Amino acid sequence: MVTQAPENGQPANSQGGRRAQKEKPSVDEWLPINTSRNAKWWYSAFHNVTAMVGAGVLGLPYAMSELGWGPGVTVLVVSWIITLYTLWQMVELHESVPGKRLDRYHELGQQAFGERLGLWIVVPQQLVVEVSLNIVYMVTGGQSLKKFHDVICDGKCKDIKLTFFIMIFASVQFFLSQLPDFNSISGVSLAAAVMSLSYSTIAWGASVDKGKLPDVDYDLRATTTPGKVFGFFAGLGTMAFAYSGHNVVLEIQATIPSTPEKPSKKPMWKGVVVAYIIVAICYFPVSLVGYWAFGNAVDDDILITLNRPKWLIAAANMMVVIHVIGSYQVYAMPVFDMMETVLVKKLRFTPGLPLRLIARTVYVAFTMFIGITFPFFDGLLSFFGGLAFAPTTYYLPCIMWLAIKKPRRFSLSWFINWICIVIGVLLMVLSPIGGLRNIILKAKTYKFYQ
Repeated sequence: MVTQAPENGQPANSQGGRRAQKEKPSVDEWLPINTSRNAKWWYSAFHNVTAMVGAGVLGLPYAMSELGWGPGVTVLVVSWIITLYTLWQMVELHESVPGKRLDRYHELGQQAFGERLGLWIVVPQQLVVEVSLNIVYMVTGGQSLKKFHDVICDGKCKDIKLTFFIMIFASVQFFLSQLPDFNSISGVSLAAAVMSLSYSTIAWGASVDKGKLPDVDYDLRATTTPGKVFGFFAGLGTMAFAYSGHNVVLEIQATIPSTPEKPSKKPMWKGVVVAYIIVAICYFPVSLVGYWAFGNAVDDDILITLNRPKWLIAAANMMVVIHVIGSYQVYAMPVFDMMETVLVKKLRFTPGLPLRLIARTVYVAFTMFIGITFPFFDGLLSFFGGLAFAPTTYYLPCIMWLAIKKPRRFSLSWFINWICIVIGVLLMVLSPIGGLRNIILKAKTYKFYQ
């Protein structure tokens, strides 16, 4: 924001100038990430649950059918361990510079790689993750609303296009996107976290109740060798997508107060541990029980596979809708912060309600349009899971740790970080291949705006 000289000619650095600056909040204090720092540790817990347990958990049994029992369980457990470790690194690095808080992922990148290079490394990847997640949540919300409608109607209602259900879901986001900051969406996020635990329990509980299919088949779902290979890659991407909360962790930690005596990393880590326990309670039973019950006959969304009891499946789908409403907002908030930073600091727009109303409405409309145009659910999960989620979740925090903390070469910390980096790079290279193939195959028979 441009500083104007006082009318009476008083210097800007005088007592009167300082008083005026104190009375008028700065642009940084207006931005959604910085505006409120009074969150408690449990805010961290349910924000992280909302960020992580989303559309991905319903696709995990499908990913298991592409990977098989051994590789599937291994990838699931190893991913949980690695991502918990890299999340701990980010929490520790938040205040790695004395007297300074790295409130955004790209600020941590700038600390590790330099002012300009850090922006170019982190911002494109973070934007791909957050925007793609918002698009996928548009699709998931619309699909779950349609499933709810179809289950309740039981063939007695007129069929409604998926497009209209995505538009209904988007209408809620148009309203919620005007909430100013992270703490203002805490109620929405808490409801979403509760819903995620609820529908995950319904998913594996209903699978147990239904029992194994009489002719259940645990062979890989593809029948040809190329199909099995590409399916394996796609399964890796779906698993990577399931652990995606790192892209908003620093922004969540920025809302927690911090002093030298009580740094923010202590309550933040407490919340993260609680969140990861809930993540395990959601992910592991859904993945293992869903695959055990249906084998390679499971759909890319396990709730589609489950048809009985109708009232319970309808309720579970509505819980998914409520959850992804919150998840959308958690991932959209850092995007809003970036947009408003550029508009105010670079393009010199006046900060205020009109700017937020227009900018955020345009963004929600954009994600709605892309979601309506390309609703390839499982293909989107696999493609984006490998392309952007693997770097920002699996190995970018490790590279930053090596750059900032500089552990001794060949020490335990050095080895662990390099192992995570190698695994993350493999995920990034392999999984988008399978996801892109799924998108191409489905695009052949897909009718736009169905």
